[in-house]
Amino acid sequence: MKTIRVSLKDKSYDIRIGKGILRRINFRNFGASQYAIITDSIVKNLYGRKLQRLIEDQRLEVELIDFPAGEVSKNWVEAGNLGRKLAKLGFDRDSLIIALGGGVVGDLTGFIASFYLRGIDYIQMPTTLLAQVDSSIGGKTGVDIPEGKNLFGYFHQPKEVCIDIETLETLPEREIKNGLAEIIKYGMTQDRELFEFLEKNIEKRNENFYLRVIETSARIKSRIIEHDEKEKELRKILNYGHTIGHAIEGIKGYRGITHGEAVAIGMVYEGKISSELGFLKRNDLERQNKLIDRAGLPTRYKGNIKGLLKIMKRDKKSRNEKLYFVLPIKIGKVKTRKNQIAFPVKIDLIRKCLLN
Repeated sequence: MKTIRVSLKDKSYDIRIGKGILRRINFRNFGASQYAIITDSIVKNLYGRKLQRLIEDQRLEVELIDFPAGEVSKNWVEAGNLGRKLAKLGFDRDSLIIALGGGVVGDLTGFIASFYLRGIDYIQMPTTLLAQVDSSIGGKTGVDIPEGKNLFGYFHQPKEVCIDIETLETLPEREIKNGLAEIIKYGMTQDRELFEFLEKNIEKRNENFYLRVIETSARIKSRIIEHDEKEKELRKILNYGHTIGHAIEGIKGYRGITHGEAVAIGMVYEGKISSELGFLKRNDLERQNKLIDRAGLPTRYKGNIKGLLKIMKRDKKSRNEKLYFVLPIKIGKVKTRKNQIAFPVKIDLIRKCLLN
């Protein structure tokens, strides 16, 4: 098992990565008065009941609470419903919530933990590749509203993150690809060696492949969070592909496309924007796009450009009628200037890149 320490003073915690670790956790070490496993309707049957029995076998009080699977459940109403269930069960400040599932489960559970009794402890147990390399780490929580994704949210760090690669065995191939998009993002913006490893191994993924890319991704994200917990600037580097990606998710009503698929398309166009501005060389752009394609991810947006731009203007990364982008200058490195990571781009150039 690998352990990565996220150093945030009194909010520091460990990320544990290994195989079969969800079957070996001693929950008494957390010292909570009672536990709640919050998960979705799919993961409940795959892992939720097993985890519940494990905790019960340790003679601890535990409740298993689920909600309908999918991004459409990540909303203010569902958060309120889950919070009310905790209240009816008598959960107090000494209780612990367990987020067992993918990114939606983690975001929603973390959001509930941040506001219930003005904040209680929770741990992340991500079961998807996407959540393991991205959303479970860093304390970002949130829910979607019709005006945009994650516009209601809070920074609330978990007590621990437990990543068990055994959960990938039941993950559909499309969900594996969903996570590969974020790993490609790390390589493209932060780690040339990771990018080149993906180029050599993207089609022959095995246990060692996942252990390596998850650990590398977790170390990259942990390092960024330690320097910029609340996204003042450096943490914005993680938004590469997300400005356009989130807009694509929004215009589709969070249906019919995964987050990773949208981010993959976003990286293609945001890389093109950087190339048009003279920062990213054409060869590196082509290598990025080829890797995205080899991963089985989409590389084109076919839809309403006007509507997409309208949604992008409402993005939380938009300021003063300007859209800000992370701009790679070569594989493994992005444009920076005096600690600035995101740069304004004119709407006309964004429109041009989306149309071509």
